[in-house]
Amino acid sequence: MANILVAMSGGVDSTTTAYLLKQAGNHVEGCYLRLHCDEKKHQRNIGMVKRAAEFLGIKYHVLDLSEKFDEIVYNPFVKAYEEGITPNPCVLCNKYIKFGALLDFAKSIGMEKLATGHYVRIKDGLIHEASDKSKDQSYFLAQVSPDVLPFMVFPLGEKYKKDIKAFALGIPELEDFSTQKESSEICFVQNTYIEVLKEHMNVQREGEVLNTKGEVIGTHQGYMHYTIGKRRGFEIRGAHEPHYVISIIPSKNQIVVGSKEELDVKEFRVKSLNMFVNKNELEAAVKIRYRSPKLKCKILIDADKKGAHVIMSESASAIAAGQLATFYEGEYVVGSGIIA
Repeated sequence: MANILVAMSGGVDSTTTAYLLKQAGNHVEGCYLRLHCDEKKHQRNIGMVKRAAEFLGIKYHVLDLSEKFDEIVYNPFVKAYEEGITPNPCVLCNKYIKFGALLDFAKSIGMEKLATGHYVRIKDGLIHEASDKSKDQSYFLAQVSPDVLPFMVFPLGEKYKKDIKAFALGIPELEDFSTQKESSEICFVQNTYIEVLKEHMNVQREGEVLNTKGEVIGTHQGYMHYTIGKRRGFEIRGAHEPHYVISIIPSKNQIVVGSKEELDVKEFRVKSLNMFVNKNELEAAVKIRYRSPKLKCKILIDADKKGAHVIMSESASAIAAGQLATFYEGEYVVGSGIIA
C-alpha cells in the first residue's frame, strides 16, 4: 500500500481513480489544479471534487498553478499561432504541470505516488497504450521526463471508458459524475482557438493566398485562421479543384495552398527529443496526430540527442510544425519529439 495523491478534476475518470485506489487500501488524497482563468468552471469543479472527497473520506487540496500554466502553456499557445505554428498545449501541460509541478507538490506533502485518470499503462518501466484504444492517451504523455515514470499510477489503463461510466452509475453518490458532459480537450478553449487569440491580437486581417509557384490566386481572412491541411475559409479565383493549406507565411500574412498530393510528406525533423530508450537509430512506428494511424519509420537521432530525422515507410498528409510525433515499438512509447 502507498501514499498516493490523485489529480482530481471533478470528472468521472479522476473520481473513479481515487475510489479504486482507496478501495485497494492506499492512503489517498486528492488535488484540484487551478490552471486557467475561468472562475465559474473552477467553482463548479471544486464543488464536485469536494463532494467526491467527502464521500471517499479523503483530504483534498486546491493547488493554484495558474502563473506557471500561463508561462509554460497558455502564452506559448498564443505565440505559436502568431508564428504560424500549430501548438499542442496538452503535451506541455502534461510534461511541466501535471507530471512536473504537481508531482513536486505530491512529494512535498509526503506522497510516494501520483495518480491520474489518464487511459494509459506503465509496463516494463515504459509508457504503454491503454486497453481501451478509443481512449488511449499515451500519445499525449510521450514528452514527460523518463524520471517521473516510477512515481506514476494509472488505474484506468486496464479499464474501458464504458465500464468506468457504468461503474460510477452503480454507486448512487457518483451517479451524476458519470452523466456530466465530457471536458473539452483544451481546458481554456471553450469553442475555437480563434476566440482565445482574439483576446490578444487582431486575427481578422485580409491577406493573399498563393499557389506553390508563389502566384497570388486569392484572398483569406487572416493567417491565424488556418492550419496545415485546412481546405475551407479562403477564396480562390476560378478554382475547380479543392485546395489545401500547405504552409503559412505569418510575416506577410499569406497562406500557400495546393493539391492534396502536395500535402504529402515522407520525412521530417523533430526537436525537443524525449527518448525512453537509449539508441542512436531505431526502427519504430510514429503517430503525427492523436487520431492518426501509426506509420512505420526509421528514426535517426542527432549526435546531441536534442533532435532527430524521421523517415517514414509511406507518405503522411498535413504534417504540422508544433505538433507532437510519438514513437512506438508495438504498444510501448519509446520516445517523441515536436515536429519542426
